[in-house]
Amino acid sequence: MLITHTELTLICIDMDFLQLPDRILEQPAVRDKQQADSAGVRDRKQTPADFSSIYSKDLLPASGSEEVTRGFMQELVNILMGYICKSNQRSSKVLDFHHPHQLMEGLEGFSLNLPEQPETLEQILVDCRDTLKYGVSTGHPRFFNQLSSGLDVIGLAGEWLTSTANTNMFTFEVSPVFILMEEILLKKMQSIVGWSEEEGDGIFCPGGTISNLYSILVARYHFYPEVKIRGMGALPQLALFTSEHSHYSVKKSAAVLGMGSENVFMVKCDERGKMIPAELETSILTAEQKGLVPFYVNATAGTTVYGAFDPLNAIADVCHRHTLWMHVDAAWGGGLLMSDRHRIKLQGIERAWSVTWNPHKMMGVPLQCSAILVKKRGLLQKCNELGAEYLFQTDKPYDVSYDTGDKSIQCGRHVDAFKLWLMWKAKGSEGFGSQVNKCLENAEYLYDQLQRRADFELVLRHKPEHSNVCFWYIPPSLRGLPHGPDRDSRLHQVAPQIKGRMMEKGSVLIGYQPLGDKVNFFRCVFSNPATQQEDIDFLLDEIAWLGLDL
Repeated sequence: MLITHTELTLICIDMDFLQLPDRILEQPAVRDKQQADSAGVRDRKQTPADFSSIYSKDLLPASGSEEVTRGFMQELVNILMGYICKSNQRSSKVLDFHHPHQLMEGLEGFSLNLPEQPETLEQILVDCRDTLKYGVSTGHPRFFNQLSSGLDVIGLAGEWLTSTANTNMFTFEVSPVFILMEEILLKKMQSIVGWSEEEGDGIFCPGGTISNLYSILVARYHFYPEVKIRGMGALPQLALFTSEHSHYSVKKSAAVLGMGSENVFMVKCDERGKMIPAELETSILTAEQKGLVPFYVNATAGTTVYGAFDPLNAIADVCHRHTLWMHVDAAWGGGLLMSDRHRIKLQGIERAWSVTWNPHKMMGVPLQCSAILVKKRGLLQKCNELGAEYLFQTDKPYDVSYDTGDKSIQCGRHVDAFKLWLMWKAKGSEGFGSQVNKCLENAEYLYDQLQRRADFELVLRHKPEHSNVCFWYIPPSLRGLPHGPDRDSRLHQVAPQIKGRMMEKGSVLIGYQPLGDKVNFFRCVFSNPATQQEDIDFLLDEIAWLGLDL
Protein backbone atom coordinates (compact mmCIF):
# COMPACT_ATOMS: atom_id res chain seq x y z
CA MET A 1 0.00 0.00 0.00
CA LEU A 2 1.35 3.41 -0.96
CA ILE A 3 1.05 6.37 1.41
CA THR A 4 -1.02 9.14 -0.16
CA HIS A 5 0.28 12.70 -0.22
CA THR A 6 -2.37 13.70 2.33
CA GLU A 7 -1.43 10.86 4.66
CA LEU A 8 2.25 11.70 4.44
CA THR A 9 1.61 15.37 5.18
CA LEU A 10 -0.44 14.53 8.24
CA ILE A 11 2.14 12.04 9.47
CA CYS A 12 4.82 14.69 9.18
CA ILE A 13 2.92 17.41 11.03
CA ASP A 14 1.54 15.10 13.72
CA MET A 15 3.74 15.70 16.75
CA ASP A 16 2.70 12.32 18.08
CA PHE A 17 4.37 10.75 15.09
CA LEU A 18 4.40 7.30 16.62
CA GLN A 19 0.68 6.70 16.05
CA LEU A 20 -0.32 4.61 13.07
CA PRO A 21 -2.19 5.87 9.99
CA ASP A 22 -5.66 4.70 11.04
CA ARG A 23 -5.85 8.00 12.96
CA ILE A 24 -5.48 10.01 9.76
CA LEU A 25 -8.66 11.75 8.57
CA GLU A 26 -8.97 12.31 4.84
CA GLN A 27 -10.41 15.50 3.39
CA PRO A 28 -13.53 14.98 1.23
CA ALA A 29 -11.85 16.16 -1.97
CA VAL A 30 -8.97 13.78 -1.45
CA ARG A 31 -11.36 10.96 -0.57
CA ASP A 32 -13.31 11.51 -3.79
CA LYS A 33 -10.11 11.45 -5.78
CA GLN A 34 -9.20 8.08 -4.34
CA GLN A 35 -12.36 6.19 -5.27
CA ALA A 36 -10.37 4.26 -7.83
CA ASP A 37 -8.23 2.67 -5.12
CA SER A 38 -8.66 -1.02 -4.57
CA ALA A 39 -11.10 -2.26 -1.93
CA GLY A 40 -8.25 -3.86 -0.04
CA VAL A 41 -6.41 -0.56 0.22
CA ARG A 42 -9.56 1.23 1.43
CA ASP A 43 -10.17 -1.43 4.02
CA ARG A 44 -6.66 -1.09 5.37
CA LYS A 45 -7.12 2.67 5.73
CA GLN A 46 -10.37 2.30 7.63
CA THR A 47 -9.49 -0.66 9.85
CA PRO A 48 -6.75 -0.34 12.48
CA ALA A 49 -4.07 -2.94 11.91
CA ASP A 50 -4.04 -5.40 14.82
CA PHE A 51 -0.75 -7.19 15.35
CA SER A 52 -1.41 -8.16 18.98
CA SER A 53 -1.73 -11.85 18.13
CA ILE A 54 0.52 -12.02 15.08
CA TYR A 55 4.13 -13.19 15.20
CA SER A 56 7.12 -13.16 12.88
CA LYS A 57 6.34 -16.75 11.85
CA ASP A 58 3.14 -15.40 10.26
CA LEU A 59 5.10 -13.20 7.83
CA LEU A 60 6.66 -14.21 4.53
CA PRO A 61 7.77 -16.80 3.60
CA ALA A 62 4.77 -18.33 5.40
CA SER A 63 2.07 -19.43 2.97
CA GLY A 64 -0.66 -16.86 2.28
CA SER A 65 1.10 -14.17 4.33
CA GLU A 66 1.59 -11.52 1.66
CA GLU A 67 -1.11 -9.18 2.99
CA VAL A 68 -0.09 -9.36 6.64
CA THR A 69 3.56 -8.86 5.62
CA ARG A 70 2.58 -5.82 3.56
CA GLY A 71 0.57 -4.45 6.47
CA PHE A 72 3.43 -4.92 8.91
CA MET A 73 5.96 -3.30 6.59
CA GLN A 74 3.56 -0.41 5.97
CA GLU A 75 3.25 0.25 9.69
CA LEU A 76 7.02 0.18 9.98
CA VAL A 77 7.39 2.61 7.07
CA ASN A 78 4.89 4.94 8.78
CA ILE A 79 7.01 4.92 11.94
CA LEU A 80 10.14 5.64 9.91
CA MET A 81 8.45 8.38 7.89
CA GLY A 82 7.21 10.01 11.06
CA TYR A 83 10.71 9.97 12.49
CA ILE A 84 12.25 11.39 9.32
CA CYS A 85 9.74 14.23 9.23
CA LYS A 86 10.09 14.98 12.92
CA SER A 87 13.89 15.04 12.61
CA ASN A 88 13.51 18.07 10.34
CA GLN A 89 11.24 19.96 12.74
CA ARG A 90 13.20 22.45 14.78
CA SER A 91 10.63 22.28 17.57
CA SER A 92 11.54 18.62 18.15
CA LYS A 93 14.38 17.46 20.36
CA VAL A 94 17.76 16.35 19.08
CA LEU A 95 17.73 13.71 21.81
CA ASP A 96 15.60 12.49 24.71
CA PHE A 97 18.48 11.76 27.05
CA HIS A 98 18.43 8.92 29.56
CA HIS A 99 21.36 7.51 31.51
CA PRO A 100 22.61 4.00 30.67
CA HIS A 101 21.14 2.49 33.85
CA GLN A 102 17.72 3.93 33.01
CA LEU A 103 17.73 2.38 29.55
CA MET A 104 19.02 -0.93 30.92
CA GLU A 105 16.25 -1.03 33.53
CA GLY A 106 13.59 -0.35 30.91
CA LEU A 107 11.41 2.67 30.15
CA GLU A 108 7.65 2.76 29.61
CA GLY A 109 7.45 -0.79 28.31
CA PHE A 110 10.69 -0.56 26.35
CA SER A 111 12.94 -3.40 27.48
CA LEU A 112 16.38 -4.25 26.12
CA ASN A 113 16.24 -7.76 27.60
CA LEU A 114 15.98 -10.69 25.21
CA PRO A 115 13.02 -13.07 25.71
CA GLU A 116 12.92 -16.85 25.56
CA GLN A 117 9.54 -16.84 23.79
CA PRO A 118 8.68 -14.79 20.68
CA GLU A 119 6.91 -11.47 21.15
CA THR A 120 4.08 -10.18 18.99
CA LEU A 121 4.55 -7.92 16.01
CA GLU A 122 2.72 -5.24 17.98
CA GLN A 123 5.56 -5.31 20.51
CA ILE A 124 8.12 -5.38 17.71
CA LEU A 125 6.64 -2.17 16.27
CA VAL A 126 6.67 -0.59 19.73
CA ASP A 127 10.34 -1.57 20.06
CA CYS A 128 11.12 0.01 16.69
CA ARG A 129 9.34 3.20 17.74
CA ASP A 130 11.10 3.37 21.11
CA THR A 131 14.52 2.63 19.64
CA LEU A 132 14.15 5.79 17.57
CA LYS A 133 12.57 7.73 20.43
CA TYR A 134 15.47 7.19 22.83
CA GLY A 135 18.23 7.52 20.24
CA VAL A 136 19.87 10.67 18.88
CA SER A 137 18.38 12.44 15.87
CA THR A 138 21.59 12.88 13.87
CA GLY A 139 19.57 14.23 10.94
CA HIS A 140 18.27 17.16 13.01
CA PRO A 141 19.45 20.58 11.70
CA ARG A 142 20.80 21.34 15.19
CA PHE A 143 22.96 18.24 15.56
CA PHE A 144 26.56 19.50 15.35
CA ASN A 145 28.23 16.79 17.41
CA GLN A 146 29.95 14.61 14.80
CA LEU A 147 31.52 14.88 11.36
CA SER A 148 28.71 12.69 10.01
CA SER A 149 25.26 14.26 10.22
CA GLY A 150 22.13 14.84 8.21
CA LEU A 151 19.68 12.37 6.72
CA ASP A 152 19.63 12.26 2.93
CA VAL A 153 16.38 10.71 1.69
CA ILE A 154 17.91 9.30 -1.50
CA GLY A 155 20.77 7.81 0.48
CA LEU A 156 18.25 6.32 2.90
CA ALA A 157 16.38 4.79 -0.03
CA GLY A 158 19.66 3.30 -1.18
CA GLU A 159 20.30 1.79 2.25
CA TRP A 160 16.80 0.30 2.35
CA LEU A 161 17.28 -1.28 -1.07
CA THR A 162 20.72 -2.56 -0.06
CA SER A 163 19.27 -4.32 2.97
CA THR A 164 16.44 -5.73 0.88
CA ALA A 165 18.92 -7.19 -1.63
CA ASN A 166 20.95 -8.59 1.31
CA THR A 167 23.88 -9.75 -0.76
CA ASN A 168 27.64 -9.85 -0.38
CA MET A 169 30.38 -7.97 -2.17
CA PHE A 170 32.90 -10.73 -2.73
CA THR A 171 31.97 -12.10 -6.18
CA PHE A 172 30.24 -10.96 -9.34
CA GLU A 173 28.06 -14.06 -9.34
CA VAL A 174 26.20 -13.01 -6.16
CA SER A 175 26.47 -9.24 -6.57
CA PRO A 176 26.74 -8.39 -10.28
CA VAL A 177 25.19 -4.92 -10.30
CA PHE A 178 26.71 -3.72 -7.03
CA ILE A 179 30.20 -4.89 -8.03
CA LEU A 180 30.03 -2.83 -11.24
CA MET A 181 28.61 0.18 -9.40
CA GLU A 182 31.51 0.03 -6.96
CA GLU A 183 34.02 -0.06 -9.81
CA ILE A 184 32.37 2.91 -11.54
CA LEU A 185 32.37 4.91 -8.29
CA LEU A 186 36.00 4.11 -7.53
CA LYS A 187 37.08 5.16 -11.02
CA LYS A 188 35.12 8.39 -10.69
CA MET A 189 36.69 9.16 -7.31
CA GLN A 190 40.18 8.34 -8.61
CA SER A 191 39.61 10.68 -11.54
CA ILE A 192 38.50 13.45 -9.18
CA VAL A 193 41.66 12.90 -7.09
CA GLY A 194 43.62 13.49 -10.30
CA TRP A 195 44.94 10.06 -11.25
CA SER A 196 45.03 8.92 -14.87
CA GLU A 197 42.72 6.27 -16.31
CA GLU A 198 45.59 3.77 -16.35
CA GLU A 199 46.13 4.23 -12.61
CA GLY A 200 44.03 3.52 -9.62
CA ASP A 201 42.45 0.75 -7.60
CA GLY A 202 40.40 0.67 -4.45
CA ILE A 203 37.67 -0.81 -2.35
CA PHE A 204 34.91 0.39 -0.04
CA CYS A 205 35.71 -0.25 3.62
CA PRO A 206 33.88 -0.22 6.96
CA GLY A 207 35.02 3.27 7.95
CA GLY A 208 38.01 5.58 7.65
CA THR A 209 40.05 3.78 10.30
CA ILE A 210 40.01 0.59 8.23
CA SER A 211 40.75 2.58 5.07
CA ASN A 212 43.81 4.06 6.77
CA LEU A 213 44.81 0.58 7.97
CA TYR A 214 44.66 -0.64 4.37
CA SER A 215 47.01 2.16 3.31
CA ILE A 216 49.67 1.04 5.82
CA LEU A 217 49.10 -2.63 4.99
CA VAL A 218 49.55 -2.05 1.26
CA ALA A 219 52.52 0.31 1.75
CA ARG A 220 54.32 -2.29 3.85
CA TYR A 221 53.63 -4.99 1.24
CA HIS A 222 54.86 -2.70 -1.55
CA PHE A 223 58.28 -2.32 0.08
CA TYR A 224 58.45 -5.73 1.78
CA PRO A 225 56.24 -8.29 -0.02
CA GLU A 226 57.84 -11.11 2.01
CA VAL A 227 55.91 -9.91 5.06
CA LYS A 228 52.79 -11.65 3.75
CA ILE A 229 54.35 -15.08 4.27
CA ARG A 230 57.20 -14.59 6.73
CA GLY A 231 55.72 -11.94 9.02
CA MET A 232 57.26 -8.96 10.77
CA GLY A 233 60.20 -10.97 12.01
CA ALA A 234 61.64 -10.89 8.50
CA LEU A 235 61.52 -7.08 8.34
CA PRO A 236 63.57 -4.28 9.86
CA GLN A 237 61.93 -2.12 12.50
CA LEU A 238 59.74 0.28 10.51
CA ALA A 239 58.86 3.91 11.19
CA LEU A 240 55.69 5.77 10.24
CA PHE A 241 55.04 9.52 10.29
CA THR A 242 51.88 11.50 10.83
CA SER A 243 51.01 14.91 12.23
CA GLU A 244 50.29 15.50 15.90
CA HIS A 245 46.78 16.61 14.83
CA SER A 246 46.06 13.54 12.74
CA HIS A 247 43.48 10.86 13.47
CA TYR A 248 44.38 8.26 16.08
CA SER A 249 43.72 5.48 13.55
CA VAL A 250 47.31 5.71 12.29
CA LYS A 251 48.69 4.73 15.69
CA LYS A 252 45.99 2.11 16.12
CA SER A 253 46.78 0.59 12.72
CA ALA A 254 50.49 0.41 13.55
CA ALA A 255 49.60 -1.48 16.72
CA VAL A 256 47.21 -3.84 14.91
CA LEU A 257 49.74 -4.57 12.15
CA GLY A 258 52.49 -5.42 14.62
CA MET A 259 54.70 -2.39 14.03
CA GLY A 260 54.12 -0.82 17.43
CA SER A 261 52.46 2.49 18.20
CA GLU A 262 55.71 3.92 19.60
CA ASN A 263 57.20 3.68 16.12
CA VAL A 264 54.69 6.21 14.84
CA PHE A 265 56.42 9.60 14.88
CA MET A 266 54.07 12.50 15.61
CA VAL A 267 55.25 15.42 13.48
CA LYS A 268 54.87 18.94 14.83
CA CYS A 269 52.24 21.27 13.40
CA ASP A 270 51.92 25.03 13.08
CA GLU A 271 49.37 27.06 15.04
CA ARG A 272 46.61 26.15 12.56
CA GLY A 273 47.18 22.41 12.92
CA LYS A 274 49.08 21.86 9.65
CA MET A 275 52.07 19.53 9.48
CA ILE A 276 55.37 21.41 9.15
CA PRO A 277 57.37 19.82 6.29
CA ALA A 278 60.72 20.76 7.85
CA GLU A 279 59.65 18.95 11.04
CA LEU A 280 58.81 15.90 8.93
CA GLU A 281 62.37 15.94 7.56
CA THR A 282 63.72 16.17 11.11
CA SER A 283 61.53 13.29 12.29
CA ILE A 284 62.71 11.08 9.42
CA LEU A 285 66.36 11.74 10.32
CA THR A 286 65.61 11.07 14.00
CA ALA A 287 64.03 7.72 13.15
CA GLU A 288 67.02 6.73 11.03
CA GLN A 289 69.41 7.68 13.82
CA LYS A 290 67.48 5.32 16.10
CA GLY A 291 68.01 2.48 13.65
CA LEU A 292 64.46 2.47 12.28
CA VAL A 293 63.56 2.30 8.58
CA PRO A 294 61.08 5.01 7.47
CA PHE A 295 58.56 3.82 4.88
CA TYR A 296 55.21 5.66 5.26
CA VAL A 297 53.92 9.20 5.74
CA ASN A 298 50.30 10.08 6.45
CA ALA A 299 49.23 13.60 5.46
CA THR A 300 45.82 14.81 6.59
CA ALA A 301 43.34 16.71 4.44
CA GLY A 302 40.88 17.98 7.02
CA THR A 303 41.95 17.23 10.60
CA THR A 304 39.30 16.06 13.05
CA VAL A 305 39.35 19.03 15.42
CA TYR A 306 40.66 22.08 13.53
CA GLY A 307 39.76 20.95 10.00
CA ALA A 308 43.33 21.72 8.88
CA PHE A 309 44.83 20.71 5.54
CA ASP A 310 48.45 19.64 5.54
CA PRO A 311 50.65 21.14 2.74
CA LEU A 312 50.39 18.15 0.41
CA ASN A 313 52.83 19.25 -2.28
CA ALA A 314 55.57 20.02 0.21
CA ILE A 315 55.01 16.69 1.98
CA ALA A 316 55.04 14.91 -1.39
CA ASP A 317 58.43 16.47 -2.09
CA VAL A 318 59.80 15.08 1.18
CA CYS A 319 58.36 11.63 0.44
CA HIS A 320 59.89 11.68 -3.04
CA ARG A 321 63.34 12.55 -1.71
CA HIS A 322 63.25 9.71 0.81
CA THR A 323 61.27 7.19 -1.30
CA LEU A 324 58.43 6.98 1.21
CA TRP A 325 54.82 5.96 0.64
CA MET A 326 52.62 9.05 0.86
CA HIS A 327 49.06 8.50 2.05
CA VAL A 328 46.47 11.27 2.34
CA ASP A 329 43.79 10.80 4.97
CA ALA A 330 41.01 12.82 3.32
CA ALA A 331 38.25 11.06 5.26
CA TRP A 332 36.89 14.45 6.35
CA GLY A 333 38.29 16.75 3.68
CA GLY A 334 37.80 14.58 0.59
CA GLY A 335 34.32 15.96 0.02
CA LEU A 336 35.85 19.35 -0.81
CA LEU A 337 37.15 17.82 -4.03
CA MET A 338 33.55 18.04 -5.25
CA SER A 339 33.60 21.83 -4.92
CA ASP A 340 35.22 23.97 -7.61
CA ARG A 341 35.51 26.68 -4.95
CA HIS A 342 37.30 24.64 -2.31
CA ARG A 343 39.15 21.76 -4.00
CA ILE A 344 42.31 23.89 -4.21
CA LYS A 345 42.77 23.17 -0.49
CA LEU A 346 43.74 19.62 -1.49
CA GLN A 347 46.24 20.69 -4.14
CA GLY A 348 48.87 17.96 -4.43
CA ILE A 349 46.60 15.07 -3.48
CA GLU A 350 47.18 13.58 -6.94
CA ARG A 351 50.77 12.88 -5.87
CA ALA A 352 49.63 10.56 -3.08
CA TRP A 353 50.11 6.80 -3.40
CA SER A 354 46.87 6.17 -1.54
CA VAL A 355 43.89 8.20 -0.32
CA THR A 356 41.16 7.67 2.28
CA TRP A 357 37.85 9.36 1.41
CA ASN A 358 34.66 9.08 3.49
CA PRO A 359 31.54 10.08 1.53
CA HIS A 360 29.55 9.51 4.73
CA LYS A 361 30.98 12.75 6.07
CA MET A 362 30.95 15.90 3.92
CA MET A 363 28.94 14.29 1.13
CA GLY A 364 26.16 13.28 3.52
CA VAL A 365 25.91 9.60 2.53
CA PRO A 366 24.31 7.49 5.29
CA LEU A 367 26.79 5.60 7.45
CA GLN A 368 28.90 3.83 6.55
CA CYS A 369 30.59 4.74 3.28
CA SER A 370 34.38 4.95 3.11
CA ALA A 371 36.84 4.16 0.34
CA ILE A 372 40.54 3.42 0.18
CA LEU A 373 41.99 4.49 -3.16
CA VAL A 374 45.37 3.05 -4.20
CA LYS A 375 47.33 4.51 -7.10
CA LYS A 376 49.12 1.31 -8.17
CA ARG A 377 46.62 -1.04 -9.76
CA GLY A 378 46.75 -4.67 -8.62
CA LEU A 379 48.60 -3.99 -5.37
CA LEU A 380 45.53 -4.49 -3.16
CA GLN A 381 44.89 -7.86 -4.78
CA LYS A 382 48.46 -9.09 -4.44
CA CYS A 383 48.69 -7.91 -0.86
CA ASN A 384 45.53 -9.61 0.37
CA GLU A 385 44.58 -12.47 -1.96
CA LEU A 386 44.55 -16.05 -0.74
CA GLY A 387 42.38 -17.53 -3.49
CA ALA A 388 39.83 -19.49 -1.48
CA GLU A 389 38.67 -22.13 -3.94
CA TYR A 390 35.08 -22.20 -2.72
CA LEU A 391 34.70 -18.52 -3.71
CA PHE A 392 37.30 -17.48 -6.23
CA GLN A 393 37.32 -20.24 -8.83
CA THR A 394 39.20 -19.32 -12.01
CA ASP A 395 36.99 -21.34 -14.41
CA LYS A 396 33.75 -19.41 -13.94
CA PRO A 397 31.71 -18.50 -17.04
CA TYR A 398 32.47 -14.76 -16.76
CA ASP A 399 35.43 -12.41 -16.37
CA VAL A 400 36.66 -13.32 -12.87
CA SER A 401 38.56 -10.06 -12.53
CA TYR A 402 35.20 -8.76 -11.28
CA ASP A 403 35.43 -11.08 -8.28
CA THR A 404 36.90 -8.31 -6.17
CA GLY A 405 36.52 -9.93 -2.76
CA ASP A 406 40.12 -11.09 -2.52
CA LYS A 407 41.30 -7.46 -2.52
CA SER A 408 39.77 -7.19 0.92
CA ILE A 409 40.97 -8.44 4.30
CA GLN A 410 37.33 -9.33 4.95
CA CYS A 411 35.41 -12.21 3.45
CA GLY A 412 31.84 -11.00 3.78
CA ARG A 413 31.56 -7.32 2.87
CA HIS A 414 28.53 -5.05 3.12
CA VAL A 415 27.29 -3.17 0.06
CA ASP A 416 28.28 0.42 0.86
CA ALA A 417 28.49 1.63 -2.73
CA PHE A 418 24.87 1.64 -3.87
CA LYS A 419 23.58 4.50 -1.70
CA LEU A 420 26.46 6.71 -2.90
CA TRP A 421 25.82 5.71 -6.52
CA LEU A 422 22.11 6.51 -6.13
CA MET A 423 22.82 9.90 -4.51
CA TRP A 424 25.30 10.74 -7.26
CA LYS A 425 22.61 9.99 -9.83
CA ALA A 426 20.13 12.17 -7.96
CA LYS A 427 22.44 15.14 -7.27
CA GLY A 428 25.12 14.96 -9.92
CA SER A 429 28.64 16.14 -9.16
CA GLU A 430 27.35 19.73 -9.15
CA GLY A 431 24.81 18.93 -6.46
CA PHE A 432 27.49 17.55 -4.17
CA GLY A 433 29.59 20.63 -4.83
CA SER A 434 26.74 22.95 -3.89
CA GLN A 435 26.12 20.94 -0.73
CA VAL A 436 29.77 21.25 0.32
CA ASN A 437 29.75 24.99 -0.42
CA LYS A 438 26.71 25.52 1.78
CA CYS A 439 28.30 23.71 4.72
CA LEU A 440 31.42 25.87 4.50
CA GLU A 441 29.28 29.00 4.16
CA ASN A 442 27.64 28.03 7.44
CA ALA A 443 31.07 27.74 9.03
CA GLU A 444 32.01 31.22 7.82
CA TYR A 445 28.75 32.61 9.19
CA LEU A 446 29.45 31.09 12.62
CA TYR A 447 32.99 32.46 12.53
CA ASP A 448 31.68 35.94 11.73
CA GLN A 449 29.08 35.79 14.51
CA LEU A 450 31.66 34.69 17.08
CA GLN A 451 33.89 37.61 16.18
CA ARG A 452 31.04 39.99 16.94
CA ARG A 453 30.13 38.62 20.37
CA ALA A 454 31.89 39.49 23.61
CA ASP A 455 30.77 36.28 25.35
CA PHE A 456 32.70 33.97 23.02
CA GLU A 457 36.35 33.58 22.05
CA LEU A 458 37.68 31.88 18.92
CA VAL A 459 40.35 29.23 19.41
CA LEU A 460 41.86 30.14 16.03
CA ARG A 461 41.80 33.70 14.74
CA HIS A 462 42.13 32.53 11.16
CA LYS A 463 39.10 32.05 8.94
CA PRO A 464 38.17 28.35 8.93
CA GLU A 465 39.56 26.24 6.08
CA HIS A 466 36.95 23.55 6.51
CA SER A 467 33.57 23.53 8.26
CA ASN A 468 35.17 23.18 11.71
CA VAL A 469 34.83 26.20 13.99
CA CYS A 470 36.36 26.01 17.49
CA PHE A 471 35.52 28.41 20.30
CA TRP A 472 35.09 28.99 24.02
CA TYR A 473 32.05 30.37 25.77
CA ILE A 474 33.15 32.86 28.45
CA PRO A 475 30.54 33.12 31.22
CA PRO A 476 30.12 36.48 33.03
CA SER A 477 32.10 35.20 36.05
CA LEU A 478 35.25 34.78 33.94
CA ARG A 479 35.11 37.83 31.70
CA GLY A 480 37.07 40.06 34.04
CA LEU A 481 39.75 37.55 34.93
CA PRO A 482 43.25 37.90 33.47
CA HIS A 483 44.54 35.04 31.33
CA GLY A 484 46.45 32.51 33.41
CA PRO A 485 46.26 29.16 35.21
CA ASP A 486 43.30 30.11 37.43
CA ARG A 487 41.17 31.28 34.52
CA ASP A 488 42.17 28.26 32.43
CA SER A 489 41.26 25.87 35.23
CA ARG A 490 37.81 27.38 35.58
CA LEU A 491 37.26 27.74 31.82
CA HIS A 492 38.17 24.06 31.38
CA GLN A 493 35.01 23.14 33.31
CA VAL A 494 32.61 25.35 31.36
CA ALA A 495 32.14 23.32 28.16
CA PRO A 496 31.49 19.97 29.93
CA GLN A 497 28.91 21.57 32.23
CA ILE A 498 27.11 23.24 29.34
CA LYS A 499 27.22 19.97 27.37
CA GLY A 500 25.61 18.12 30.28
CA ARG A 501 22.78 20.66 30.50
CA MET A 502 22.44 20.59 26.72
CA MET A 503 21.98 16.82 26.70
CA GLU A 504 19.39 16.95 29.47
CA LYS A 505 17.42 19.60 27.60
CA GLY A 506 17.89 17.96 24.19
CA SER A 507 17.60 21.18 22.18
CA VAL A 508 20.97 21.03 20.40
CA LEU A 509 24.13 18.94 20.46
CA ILE A 510 27.75 19.99 19.93
CA GLY A 511 31.09 18.42 20.84
CA TYR A 512 33.97 19.69 22.96
CA GLN A 513 37.55 18.66 23.75
CA PRO A 514 40.90 19.96 24.97
CA LEU A 515 43.83 20.02 22.56
CA GLY A 516 47.47 20.42 23.51
CA ASP A 517 47.74 23.29 25.98
CA LYS A 518 44.23 24.54 25.18
CA VAL A 519 41.54 23.83 27.76
CA ASN A 520 38.16 22.38 26.79
CA PHE A 521 36.56 24.23 23.89
CA PHE A 522 33.54 23.65 21.66
CA ARG A 523 34.01 22.30 18.14
CA CYS A 524 31.15 22.94 15.75
CA VAL A 525 31.17 21.06 12.44
CA PHE A 526 28.79 21.40 9.51
CA SER A 527 27.97 18.50 7.21
CA ASN A 528 24.17 18.66 7.22
CA PRO A 529 22.80 20.79 4.35
CA ALA A 530 19.53 21.18 6.29
CA THR A 531 21.27 23.49 8.79
CA GLN A 532 20.42 27.17 8.29
CA GLN A 533 21.75 30.40 9.77
CA GLU A 534 18.86 30.47 12.22
CA ASP A 535 20.17 27.20 13.68
CA ILE A 536 23.61 28.72 14.17
CA ASP A 537 22.08 31.74 15.93
CA PHE A 538 20.10 29.34 18.12
CA LEU A 539 23.24 27.38 18.99
CA LEU A 540 25.09 30.44 20.27
CA ASP A 541 22.10 31.79 22.20
CA GLU A 542 21.45 28.37 23.73
CA ILE A 543 25.06 27.96 24.87
CA ALA A 544 24.99 31.44 26.39
CA TRP A 545 21.71 30.71 28.17
CA LEU A 546 22.84 27.33 29.51
CA GLY A 547 26.16 28.73 30.74
CA LEU A 548 25.03 32.09 32.06
CA ASP A 549 25.34 31.16 35.74
CA LEU A 550 28.61 29.21 35.55
